[in-house]
Amino acid sequence: MIAKLTGRLDSSGAGHAVIDVGGVGYLVEASARTLDALGPVGGDVTIHTEMLVGEDFLRLLGFARAEERDWFRLLTSVQGVGAKVALAILSALEVADLQRALASGDSAMIARANGVGPKLAQRIAHELKDKASALGGIAGTGPAAVPAAGPLGDAVTALTGLGFKPGEASAAVAAASEELGAGATLDALVRVALKKAAK
Repeated sequence: MIAKLTGRLDSSGAGHAVIDVGGVGYLVEASARTLDALGPVGGDVTIHTEMLVGEDFLRLLGFARAEERDWFRLLTSVQGVGAKVALAILSALEVADLQRALASGDSAMIARANGVGPKLAQRIAHELKDKASALGGIAGTGPAAVPAAGPLGDAVTALTGLGFKPGEASAAVAAASEELGAGATLDALVRVALKKAAK
């Protein structure tokens, strides 16, 4: 949604912003990083939203980038992680840091977020290690993160279809891409990646 920022609350951590859309003010919950990215009160903003609907509530969440919203959805797929905890994690960690923490199983990094204890951090690290690669590859699993679209993404999909874990597939394709260079065909990427993954 493109709108005007008219107010801000709790900007020291996950908090709220008031967004004016055509004369109607919406209270939007957001991570500290999104609140910082929105800029000054009175300025135009573009915000990606997610509506949570329950029996007795409607909550509008806002994200500065679509990528952050995707990570919010992934985090809240873990049992015990609600909107508040997911926003706390996204406030405490950059997306790249969260990817690295998941790739290395570093639950202590995830536990830095307010309201995330060691057991919940371990559950998040365990459950999302493989799922996270669906958002474009996990940073730190190979020479480079692999984009979700294009020949590299297609090569990762091919390897996962052959039974490789997403993290292994992403690392092998990244290594193959580094060896073959830009412009490598899908067939060549898959062939070299299979050799890398088999080592």
